[in-house]
Amino acid sequence: MSILNVQNLSHGFGDRAIFNNVSFRLLKGEHVGFVGANGEGKSTFMSIVTGKLMPDEGKIEWSKNVKVGYLDQHTSLEKGQTIRDVLKSAFSPLFALESRMNDICDSMGDAEPEEMEKMMEELGEIQDTLTVHDFYIIDSKVEEVGRALGLEDIGMDRDVMELSGGQRTKALLGKLLLEKPDILLLDEPTNYLDENHIEWLKRYLNEYENAFILISHDIPFLNSVVNLIYHVENAEINRYVGNYDKFLEVYAMKRAQLEAAYKKQQQEIGELKDFVARNKARVSTRNMAMSRQKKLDKMEIIDLGHEKPKPEFNFKEARAASRYIFETKGLVIGYDEPLSRPLDLTMERGQKIVLKGANGIGKTTLLKSIIGLIPPISGATQLGDYLYTGYFEQEKKYTDNVTCIDEIWKEFPSYTQYEVRSALAKCGLTTKHIESMVKVLSGGEQAKVRLCKLINRETNVLLLDEPTNHLDQDAKDELKRALKAYKGSILLICHDPEFYDGIATDVWNCENWTTKQF
Repeated sequence: MSILNVQNLSHGFGDRAIFNNVSFRLLKGEHVGFVGANGEGKSTFMSIVTGKLMPDEGKIEWSKNVKVGYLDQHTSLEKGQTIRDVLKSAFSPLFALESRMNDICDSMGDAEPEEMEKMMEELGEIQDTLTVHDFYIIDSKVEEVGRALGLEDIGMDRDVMELSGGQRTKALLGKLLLEKPDILLLDEPTNYLDENHIEWLKRYLNEYENAFILISHDIPFLNSVVNLIYHVENAEINRYVGNYDKFLEVYAMKRAQLEAAYKKQQQEIGELKDFVARNKARVSTRNMAMSRQKKLDKMEIIDLGHEKPKPEFNFKEARAASRYIFETKGLVIGYDEPLSRPLDLTMERGQKIVLKGANGIGKTTLLKSIIGLIPPISGATQLGDYLYTGYFEQEKKYTDNVTCIDEIWKEFPSYTQYEVRSALAKCGLTTKHIESMVKVLSGGEQAKVRLCKLINRETNVLLLDEPTNHLDQDAKDELKRALKAYKGSILLICHDPEFYDGIATDVWNCENWTTKQF
């Protein structure tokens, strides 16, 4: 049975076509991976099917009474709400039923026999509904999901206004999973999850009986949970049966066939044009030339599509740093309370260190404390000499009407416009992206703008906080190559072992130092 039907969908921004007459169908129980390069329109598609964005053309039809759960990072949360409140709000309809049940019980004392019978009947129905939907074990379900997603470590009674973007996403994901909708729409759910929580989500989705659409650049994760791939490219959506690896295999074969057909057709076009040019003026061969021209006019030209620009990340390197990059003495990190025991850490020139461990234990806090962005609770950090640091923040919200060109120009005022455009193009951004405002770009495109700033500054120490979040596979592969080639020192927070394998000289497990209990 079809849950979602999308017919003849077209949509664009300005003169940039995102979708051109595409159709899509989701059946009950299908586990779909929605893939494509950064900026191809995956998140736009989600916004259209959930009604947050009106398409230019096309029809979107959901089957009746279908309950849709959408992981939307822009959902508004209210001040005073705790993480526990957000998770419990998944059961709002059941709490409303409980309230109705209490009202009935309060009214029973004054009820007539006939009215009493109706009340008892409604009470029984409500009681059955509450029992079937596990109303009486809601607290344990909330605790289970809170534990599984690492929300307990953040603090279940913490005000949602104090949460980072990643922590908000985890709270909203938890609420969504507790709602048990008929279809899940998940946009990059693993971005803010560490290995343990990704494993838990993987098990959850594998056991999930209903349908879901998953946008993700985490290939091992995609491979383990989906059975269908929809690929977005050149304003089209194409369907492939199987996981991501199977899709790549079939896509490569189709691409090779298309390129061979294109080459053959171009050769034929060249021969026909040549014949027409040589024979149209000659009386004896004019009819044959006209016949060839008609064939040319009727020919359906094979379109290879626009090849996406591949990013090139080449870090500019400063002079060598001193032998020691930093040394900490009894460093205790945290905000209101300690997140670590006293730390004596040393990093030497040339080391490429990965910080790993569960979310919420202070990896970002440690990185910011070392470079002096936030003060430690106690202890000190001694930085080495001749350090030229480059810092990539995990998340940055753009609200100003600033174009990509202005964003880079602000950082490098001596650059000519050609140099700015060239620098952005090398990061895999097209002319239309470059001239757009940063805030309207996809998460992956925004990350490329931030990487553009980083690679064009001379550095000998890179501090990178989850740089692969939102990046497509081509960009991830190129970033990995560039970091392997980088001769300076690297302190990298990353939850993707596949990415840092081959880069890291050392892996520090922050769970060994944390004050958090696991």
